[in-house]
Amino acid sequence: MPTYDYLCPQCGPFDALRAMAERDVPAACPACTRPAARAWLAAPRLADMPADRRHAMATNERASHEPRRSGDYARLRHPSGCSCCSPGRRSATVRAPDGAKAFPAKRPWMISH
Repeated sequence: MPTYDYLCPQCGPFDALRAMAERDVPAACPACTRPAARAWLAAPRLADMPADRRHAMATNERASHEPRRSGDYARLRHPSGCSCCSPGRRSATVRAPDGAKAFPAKRPWMISH
């Protein structure tokens, strides 16, 4: 529930934690119990929120009306570095004319089978 500001004609300003449905209904003053009308005395307390959270909420609000569809990802069909769209690394395996394999830079003591 949000906090709203009210102004008692006898005691002065106070704030009350109330449901949003009751925001415009006069609140009882905590000191004299007289009904007090809602007043706009302070700006919403957004500055108390951490900056990274405020930024995340703004980003979420900006994107909420425009969700991404699966068709928007058509240009990202393959991840970066996929072997079908870009030349990859050459294989380290060297094949001899008789079909034997050799790994020149890898473990020369191991025999291929």
